[in-house]
Amino acid sequence: MKLAYIGLGSNLEEPIAQMHSAIEHLSAHPDLADFHVSTLYSSKPVGPQDQPDYVNAVASVRTQLTPIELLDALQSIEQAHHRVRERHWGPRTLDLDLLLYNNETIALPRLTVPHPYMLERGFVIRPLMDLAPEMLLANGKTVAEHLRQLDTSDLVSIEEE
Repeated sequence: MKLAYIGLGSNLEEPIAQMHSAIEHLSAHPDLADFHVSTLYSSKPVGPQDQPDYVNAVASVRTQLTPIELLDALQSIEQAHHRVRERHWGPRTLDLDLLLYNNETIALPRLTVPHPYMLERGFVIRPLMDLAPEMLLANGKTVAEHLRQLDTSDLVSIEEE
């Protein structure tokens, strides 16, 4: 079984509900095991600012799916949530990104792992720290060490009742 980390994000159509639905889909998927998810966080959008704030999280899973098979499964869940790709970094009902896959480096037309922007994004690194604070990143630092370098002032933990 391979260990994978998935970034989750939503800023349309009740983002918290979208996230809970995505978490249910992922945790119930027959090819994904040992599912764990971080706290949910609110953050400002990357790119165009004429859109609502995002709700973000990171999940870890174990799987026997290949990276492309896992990407296909993630995109299928996005489609079930009516994901529309209107513009780069635009608003979305659900975004599922394959961040890491078993410490592998993957460069394919459809998939780059580690995710090319993950080290720049507090809304990825902060929830990743909930799951794996001591994991070494591609830059040789642990998640916790790398997080100290990022501005996470706009990141707010969403306390759920």
